[in-house]
Amino acid sequence: MNPSYPQENFHHTTFATSSFWAKRRSIVRKNTLHAQLEILKSTGRYDAFRLKWHPTYEEGYKALFWDSDVGKWLEGACYFLAEKGDEEGDKVIDEAVKELTSMIAGAQWEDGYLNIHFTVVKTGLRFTNLRDLHELYNAGHLIEAALIHHQHYKNNLLLDPMLKYVLLMHTTFGPGPGKIHGYPGHPEIELALLRLYSRTGNTHAYELAKYFITERGNLLGVKGQHFYLAEAKQRGEDPGQRPAGDAWPTANAFWYQQAHKPILEQETIKGHSVRAMYLLNAVADLVHLSRTREEDSGEFEKYKTKMYLTGGIGAIDQWEGFGIDFFLPQSTGEGGCYAETCASIGVMMLAERMLQLDLDGKYADILELALYNTALGGMSQNGKEFLYENHLASCSKRPMKRESWFDCACCPPNVTRTFGMLGGYLWSSIVKGKDLEIDVHLYNSAVLSFEVPGGTLSLKQDTNWPWGNTVTFTLDAPSSLDITIKLRIPSWAQPFENGELFTLSPSPIPSLKSSKSYLILTPSYTSLYRNTLVTLAFSPLTFQPRLLRHHPSTNQNTLSIARGPLIYCAEDIDNEWVEDHFKSVAISEDTKLEEYVAQDTILGEDFMKITASGVKVEDAGTEKGSFPGFDIVREKSVKKTDVQIVFVPYFYRGNRGGRGHMRVGFRRL
Repeated sequence: MNPSYPQENFHHTTFATSSFWAKRRSIVRKNTLHAQLEILKSTGRYDAFRLKWHPTYEEGYKALFWDSDVGKWLEGACYFLAEKGDEEGDKVIDEAVKELTSMIAGAQWEDGYLNIHFTVVKTGLRFTNLRDLHELYNAGHLIEAALIHHQHYKNNLLLDPMLKYVLLMHTTFGPGPGKIHGYPGHPEIELALLRLYSRTGNTHAYELAKYFITERGNLLGVKGQHFYLAEAKQRGEDPGQRPAGDAWPTANAFWYQQAHKPILEQETIKGHSVRAMYLLNAVADLVHLSRTREEDSGEFEKYKTKMYLTGGIGAIDQWEGFGIDFFLPQSTGEGGCYAETCASIGVMMLAERMLQLDLDGKYADILELALYNTALGGMSQNGKEFLYENHLASCSKRPMKRESWFDCACCPPNVTRTFGMLGGYLWSSIVKGKDLEIDVHLYNSAVLSFEVPGGTLSLKQDTNWPWGNTVTFTLDAPSSLDITIKLRIPSWAQPFENGELFTLSPSPIPSLKSSKSYLILTPSYTSLYRNTLVTLAFSPLTFQPRLLRHHPSTNQNTLSIARGPLIYCAEDIDNEWVEDHFKSVAISEDTKLEEYVAQDTILGEDFMKITASGVKVEDAGTEKGSFPGFDIVREKSVKKTDVQIVFVPYFYRGNRGGRGHMRVGFRRL
C-alpha cells in the first residue's frame, strides 16, 4: 500500500480566500517566496550552482547546506506555482525556478554526482564523511524538489539528473562487495528515495532507502566495527577523540545520529531531534509500503515523553535534540529548550504518516498542535522573519527575537514548502472500486475535489477554526459511489450539558458510529444527505480558554493557557511592567480567564486575546544584621503585587516589537 503523501495530494485542496490558512499561504506566496529568493541570491546560494568560487567558502563549512536550502525553496515555489494566483509575482518565481533547474542540471558530474561543496570547495573528498557533511541530506532535498517540479512542469529537466544521481548512489552504497557499507549522518534522503519509488517505481531508490534504514546502527557493519568508526579511521582521525566543535558530549556518541543501535532495537528516541523525526518518517514509509492500516504501528510512539505542550521537541541546545524522558525546561536560562522549527515540521510529517497506518485522533491532535503553534510560529505574520528555535520562555541570554535568515538556513524554506503542501494535510482518501473513504484530520474552509469513477467528487468544509466551534460540510459526488466520511473529534473537546462532545445535523439515523476519536458518517448517511449542508458543532466550552499543567514527571509546577488547538503566551509588548521575562509572575488554578477580540493589522483579521489575573512575587531572601558579638541572618518579607496578564497565541509572538520578554508556562500559586 503506497503512502498518500501531502506532496502528491496537496493540489486536490482549494482554500477559501478568507480562511485562516488561505491568508497565511497568501503571505508566503506574495512575501516569503520573494524575500527568500532575494536572500538566496544575495548570499551566493542561488549562483552557487554555476560552480564559481564564493567568499563564504573561505569560512569553513558555512556553505555545506546550500544545495538543500535551494532545494527546499524550489520545492516550495513549485507547490505555489501549481495554484492559480498572483500572475505578476508568479512570473518572477517561475523564471527563477527554471533558471535554477538549468543550473542544477549543469552542475552535475558526468557520472551523476551532484553537490556544490564537494565540487568546488572540497574536491576529491566526496563520500568520505557521511557522518558529518550532509551530502546525502542535500541530495534528498534535491530529489524532493525534482518530484514536485516534474509534477508541475510535466517535464524531466530536474527529475532526470536526480535519477542519474540515484543510480550513482545505488552503485556506490549497499551490502555488496566494493560498495560503501554506510549511511548518512543526517537522515532525509531515505524519505526522498521512498517517495521517488512510490511515484516512479524506481527499484534502485527503494533498495537504497531500505539499506540506509536497516543498516543504520549496525555495530559490526565494516569488518566487525561501526561504519562511522571505520570511516573516521579511513580519514586518519582518532576515533577515540571527540571531533572538534562537534555537538557530541563524548566521543562516538552515535545516538546523536540515532545510529547507536539498529532502529528496531532502540528503546527510546535520542539525539538530534530533526534527524530523529526524518528517520522515523522514513521507517513509517517503509512500513507503509508493506503493511495495511490495521496492523500495529505502536513502535513509532517513542517521542511521547519528550514533547512540549506546543508540539515542539528537543530540550538540549548542544545537540539540538532530546534529553531524558520528561526533561522539558522552558528556556535556556532554566536548563534548556530548543524545539527547532524543522523538528516540529518533522512531528507533523510523522503524525500524518501515523494516521495512514492507524487512523487514531491522537495523531491528528499532535499534527494540529505542531502546525498551529511551532510550525506556524516559526514564521512571522508578514512572512519575512523566522525562528530557528521555539523556546517556551525567553531569558536575558536568548530574548524573543526573529531573524530574516540563518547561516544554517534549514527552517525558513522548510516552513515555505510545508505551507505549500498544506492542503494535503487536511484530509486523506482511499478509493477501492466504488467504495470511497475520506478522513478529515484538520478543519479549515476549503474544498477537496478529485476525479472518481463516474465523475468528480467535491467535499466542502466551511468554518472559522481555530476561533469558532462549528464546521459545515457539503458533499457532491456521483450517486454510484458508497462514501464513508470520518471526522476527527479533538481530544480537547469539552462536552455539552448532556455530556455529548458534539452535535451533528441533520441527525444520523439510527445512531452515530465512532472509532478512535473519528466520527464515522456511513454510506447510508452520506447518500441521504448529499448536496445538503451537514453541520458538526462542538460545545462553546470547547473554545473557551483553559489551563494546562505540565506532566508531574517534568517537576515543573506551572500553568499554561490554551484555547482550542492554540497555546498562548505573554509578551512584554502587552505587559509593559514585566522586567524579568515573567519569572517572578505566578497564576493560580482558579484565576479568571477572559477573552476579547483583537485586530491583527498585518493580516487584517480578528484574533482572540486572553487576560488572567496573576501575582508578581518577590521571593523571600535573607539579610544580615548585627548584635554585639553575633551576626544575625533574618528573612526578608515576601512582597506580592497583583497584576493583570495579557496573553496572545504562541504563534503570534515576536511580531510587534518589544523588549523580548515572553513566557508560556507560569509559576503555579
